[in-house]
Formats: sequence, structure tokens, C-alpha cells
Amino acid sequence: MALHTGKPTPAPEDTGTKEPPDTGTGQRHRLTALQGLAALSLDAMASVAYGPESIVLVLAAAGAYGMGFTLPVTLAIGALLAVLVASYRQVIAAFPDGGGSYAVAKRHLGRRTGLVAAGSLILDYVLNVAVSVTAGVAALTSAFPQLHGERTWICLGVLVVVTAVNLRGVVDSAKAFLLPTALFVGSILTMITVGLFRDAPASTASADGHASALGEGATAVGALLLLKAFAAGCSALTGVEAVANAVPSFRAPAARRAQRTEVALGALLGVMLVGLSVLIGRFHLQPVEGVTVLAQLADASFGHNAAFYVVQFATVVLLALAANTSFGGLPVLMSLLARDNHLPHLFALKADRQVHRHGVLALAVVSAVLLVVSGGDTNTLVPLFAIGVFVGFTICQVGMVRHWYGERGKGRRAKAVLNGLGALFTGVAAVVVTATKFTEGAWLIVLALPLLVLGFEKVHRAYGLIGERLELGRVPEPPKRAHSQVVVPVSGLSKLTCEALTAARSLGDEVVAITVTHPAPEDRRATEALRRDWELWNPGVELVELGSPTRALGRPVSGYVRELADTHPASQITVLIPETEPAHLWQRLLQNQRGSVVAHAVRRDTDAVICRLRFRITDDER
Repeated sequence: MALHTGKPTPAPEDTGTKEPPDTGTGQRHRLTALQGLAALSLDAMASVAYGPESIVLVLAAAGAYGMGFTLPVTLAIGALLAVLVASYRQVIAAFPDGGGSYAVAKRHLGRRTGLVAAGSLILDYVLNVAVSVTAGVAALTSAFPQLHGERTWICLGVLVVVTAVNLRGVVDSAKAFLLPTALFVGSILTMITVGLFRDAPASTASADGHASALGEGATAVGALLLLKAFAAGCSALTGVEAVANAVPSFRAPAARRAQRTEVALGALLGVMLVGLSVLIGRFHLQPVEGVTVLAQLADASFGHNAAFYVVQFATVVLLALAANTSFGGLPVLMSLLARDNHLPHLFALKADRQVHRHGVLALAVVSAVLLVVSGGDTNTLVPLFAIGVFVGFTICQVGMVRHWYGERGKGRRAKAVLNGLGALFTGVAAVVVTATKFTEGAWLIVLALPLLVLGFEKVHRAYGLIGERLELGRVPEPPKRAHSQVVVPVSGLSKLTCEALTAARSLGDEVVAITVTHPAPEDRRATEALRRDWELWNPGVELVELGSPTRALGRPVSGYVRELADTHPASQITVLIPETEPAHLWQRLLQNQRGSVVAHAVRRDTDAVICRLRFRITDDER
């Protein structure tokens, strides 16, 4: 099958929630709202394990007085979460083909701004995989220190498992991760409920003997510190956009199911974030070195018993599997970029079970490289995390403001104000996080994002040039018949040679057989034998000998084809390469690959048509 290299026909943009009915068999390989929550929310759900802790660690610099601002900062993040959920519900309705920030920016802010949004989301998704896997493995090696030296291999093993599940389809991944998600959410909500009924911590065993990270002597908290705490805590909002990016993965009506999933995700995430912050203040928790805030809260609510370890186990599993959010959202985004000619078209292809396998595999490979380079160390990757998603959030919110000003209807101004506030908050968070983490590795994102956008532009220009050469969009001239010459490379006489010449005479007006000869004595004897046998056989086709002073095979053939094209410029030249197709896959190792060598040389050096004749070798049945 020929590879289509021209510009694909773009799908019409939708402006509402109405979708055509889809009654095909592919529906069973798409997500329900509950399955979407399991497949696309793991990143956001897992962020409650480090979001509140990020806030506490920043405010701890101001001592106990600063810790008192944990709940107000969390409420501000919760308010931003509500804005984002409301905004992305509107994004899903306006862009049911998926794409999230990229789709919004492309329509309302221009193509290049859309590419910046897409690039930021790609960086965030890739880093999410690496951070999630390393965080989960870090929690595991904390419980089993003897595994610390093998953490890189464990990270790669987890990545292989998540990739394999996603290659089977988004529905299979949702089913596989539904139980861990339910266990984590259930344990956190239970912990919050139990903790609210306690007047004092049930246990502090997990923090005993660990040095406190609390600052001393502060009596005031500055605006900059609050901004840093807000920006750090906003890491809990990563993953909120994944549902809007993957709308086509849902069952019909896809937009409505995706909206329900978005609201459920926002409600669960908001309740957990605020609930954990209330417990932090209720138990007067202090951050300590070597023990997570979530572990201390579980200890304080349940006591140091089996329930405590259930929370830890659920956290480890969900952190490791939170990478699944990227596998659900990024391949869909890459398919849209490929459809718009900003990525290779193979990323737009879907395999069985509605899987964008090339996107899944590309994400896995890049993530594996990050894991190996970082050595499975979470601290190496965390400074780079969340910057990309804040950029995407901000661009999306600004685009939605433009969207509302172009709409007519009630409430459009209020919605525009809501999105404007969201853009302001996420923009501030993006600037603060980038500035505070710049020397810790954020400069890599600042450098990588424009390089990624330049890469998109280069691919787009390449497809544009191909489209111009192919004259896409124009009515071509009527086809006409040209004189046809077929060249058949041969190395000996056999049934394969006979089949090849028969096929060649059926295809072309003129057929010539060629053989490459070498000056070595044994080669000369083989050439003389072939010439003698050919004259005795007399197939009615001329045999041309191409001398080669070296052992080269492809270049003499391609050189002859070029000479033939120069001599007969009006002729259509076809090179028919006869090859055997063995009965078993392992038998391909027994072949000399001469056909592949010739095909590569002809394709590289000439414009001739290449035809590969397969002669099947079957097992004898007796």
C-alpha cells in the first residue's frame, strides 16, 4: 500500500455539542464516563499526594505562622480548579473533536499560538509519565530500601506495563486501572472523614525521630511567599485538561460523557485537596524530612495500623499508574497535530481498539529516555513539571475569552470574565513557577518549548512542499499511456526467474533482464554458466551483464536504470525484483536480502517504479 504523503482532508470544526450518531463496532472500544474517570484522571488524582505537600513546604519557611495560610492558599487553588473545570466543560462543548488548549488557541488565537499550547501540553504529558513513575517507585523504595539501587530498572518495568496495557486500547486501560483509582479515592475520602471526627492525632509514629522542616521566628507572611505557595500547590491541577484533549475517546454522545467526567474529576479533586488542608490545620501538622505529608495525615487519622498501610499502598500504586493520563490524552493530541500537518501523518493512524499506537509508542520511548537520563530520581524531574500545563491553561483561558466575545447569548460576558480570571491566575502561576525553578532545570522547558514549535513548523513546511509538488487540490491532467520498459534483476535460472519474466512481459512493452558480474574467477565462471544456460533456455528476453569491479550490487543496477531513463526519457521504467516468501517467519533469516539492497538503491538514485514479486514457498502436504 502506498504511503499518503499529501495534506489530509481536515475534519470540519464543530461549534456545538451536536455529534453525528456513531453506531459502529468501535463504540465498545470507547470510554464511558466512569471509565474515562479511571483512564484520564489518574494524574490529577495522584496530585493530592504532592500538591498539599508542595504548599506546606513553601509555607514552612515562615514557621508555624506561615502554616496557618495552608487552607486559604488551598481554597484559592480550589477556586481556580472550579474555574478550570467550568472552562474545560465549555471547551469540550465547543471542540468535541478534542485537542483542548490546542484546538481553542488554533481557532481563536492563531496557528502559532496553538502550536505553543500543543508544545506545552506535549512537554507536560511526557514529564508527567516520568514524574509519576519515578514518584511511585520512590515511594516503593522508601518502604523497601534494598531496592533503591534498582530504581531505574523498576521505573522502566512499570513503564512497560502501562504501555502494554494502553496498546490494548483505552477501554482496557480504564478497566485495569479502575480498581486502583477507586481504592485510592476511597481511602483518601475515608481518611478525611475519620480525621474530621478526631480532636487530636491518633498517632505520630511515622514522624517520630525525623527532623522538622519548619522555619523559626517568622511573624509575617509576604505576598511573594503566598504566590510561591499558590504556584507550587497548582501542581495539583495537572491533568485537569486531559479529558478535554481526549473527547473522541468517549462513547457517543462523547461531549456529554466527557463533560460529566470533567465535573466528577473536579469535584473529587477539590474535595480531597480542601479536606487534606483542613486536616493539616486540625492536627497542626509540621513537615518533616523523609516522611510525606499524606503519610502523616494517614497516621493521624487512622493510627499506625493496617489502614495506614492501605493508604500508603494505594498511593504508591496510583502514583506509578498516573502516567496513564498521558497515554490517554497525548496520542489524541498528536493525532490532531498530524491531521493539521504539524507531525508525521502516521500519528493520525488508528489501529484496532481505537488505539493511536504510534503516539503511545513514541510517548513510551521518550519517557524511557528521560527515566534513564534522570536515573529514576524524582527530584531531577519535578522542577520541570507543571510549567507546560500552566502555559496551556493560560492560552486556553485567553482563547475562551475570545470565544465568548464572538458568541451571542445570555451570560457570555460573565463567562468571559470567569475565563479572564482563570487566565490571570494560571499566567501568574506559570511566571512564578518558571522564575523560582529556572536555575533548577526550568530553563530546559524554556528552551525546549520554542524548539518543539520550530519542529512543528518544519514538518508543516515539508508537507506544504509535498502538497505543492503533488498539486493537491487541483484537477490533474487526464492519464495517458507511455511506452513501458521493465527491468528484471536475475542471478540464476529457476522457476522464480520464469515467474518474474512472465509477470514482466505482462506489465511492459519491452523487457530486459540484467545480472551484475564481478571479476573474481569464481564469479566469472558463474557468469559464463548463466550466459550459456540463458542461450539454451532462450526466453525471448535479452540478458544484459553489468560489470562491477567491487562487490557492489545496488549501484550497478541503479546506474543502468538511470542510463535507460536518459536514453528513453518518454518511457515508464519499472524494476521488477523477484523474491521468495518463506513459509515460516524464522526462514527469512536464511535469505540473502539481495532484493532489499537493489530496491533501496533504485529508490534512492532513480525515479523508476519498483515492483517486488513475491514467490511463496509452502510446506509440502502429504
